[in-house]
Amino acid sequence: MKYAQLYQQTLFDNVVPFWEEYSINSDHGGYYSCLNRDGSVYDTDKFQWLQLRQIWTFAMLYNEENKNDRWLEIAEHGARFQLQHGRDKHQDWYFSLNQKGDPLTAPYNIFTDAFASMAFAQLYKATAKGKYRDVAVLSFDRIVNRQHNPKGIYEKKYMQTRSLQNFALPMILCNLSLELEDILDNDIVNSTLQNCVKKVMHDFYDGATGLVLENVFSDGALSDSFEGRLINPGHAIEAMWFVMDVGHRLGNNSLIEDAKNRLLHMVSYGWDKKHGGIFYFKDRLSYPPQQLEWDQKLWWVHLEALEGLLKAYQYTKDEHCWNWFLKVHEYTWAHFPDSQNSEWFGYLSRSGDPLLELKGGKWKGCFHLPRALYHSYKILSDLDR
Repeated sequence: MKYAQLYQQTLFDNVVPFWEEYSINSDHGGYYSCLNRDGSVYDTDKFQWLQLRQIWTFAMLYNEENKNDRWLEIAEHGARFQLQHGRDKHQDWYFSLNQKGDPLTAPYNIFTDAFASMAFAQLYKATAKGKYRDVAVLSFDRIVNRQHNPKGIYEKKYMQTRSLQNFALPMILCNLSLELEDILDNDIVNSTLQNCVKKVMHDFYDGATGLVLENVFSDGALSDSFEGRLINPGHAIEAMWFVMDVGHRLGNNSLIEDAKNRLLHMVSYGWDKKHGGIFYFKDRLSYPPQQLEWDQKLWWVHLEALEGLLKAYQYTKDEHCWNWFLKVHEYTWAHFPDSQNSEWFGYLSRSGDPLLELKGGKWKGCFHLPRALYHSYKILSDLDR
């Protein structure tokens, strides 16, 4: 079977039907994300990252693949729940809700707002309903206004002692700005992209090692601390394909080339030479990481690597990208798909055995797998042609 066909069939015959069948909460609205290996629900709490990302997924498939009314209804089913329950009186998004939509965790995490912007922008594209556009733009504005203090009153770190900035926000704003490009002012899009690319490609880059860092001081200096030494290869890989998309949008081939080279370096750096696969965390100076799960192999890390390597090859035709794609593909398809049920495992031991048989939980839902499969199948189809 050709790669394009494998990715396409897995997405539409295996993964999407799983979420269509098992995740819809018809009684209260929204989705169940805590799903066992067989799709049965093991917890009814609703984690907002996954609720909003699932809206985006089904709206995106409706917009980009085909006008499947079932997909649009699933997306709007989630949106109705969010418009009724998802935000506090300040229009900030809660982190988690119970089954009925009552808040469980306060809106401390700015990334919930990012996924809300993505979700409602896709829904506006699908429906042209102004209420969805308004939510997307308002949520984006809240992110911009809070970007220098993302957690606000919920920040528990004493920043006066160690004023670190985190990689995740400028990284995701690279992608989010492109997602909302059609409904935002051009000056806002361009200034956000320029600022975020500078941070991602300069402030968080250690030229001495070629590594992309998770945390640096507010002036970009290195911090010799657990946080300052932390390397998340998956984050860096995902960010580099975001930057390549920005480079493509700007017609900046030099930016694409730089991002491609850093992506290749981070895949190689993160690769487990003994067991295969990409480590979850590493330490810049090879000290013991603080995260006890550092040596696990996670689904989203490998999916971002597959998509990133394919985009890098599509943009640059560098054979190193294709060769690494084949290597990561072989590992991924040998370990993550469930041969007995639909969908994929998310968490593997270092040696590649499933640690948990869940198909969804607090962090794993209907997003990384369908997004990567869809984008990869489209790129592979173009390469076949």
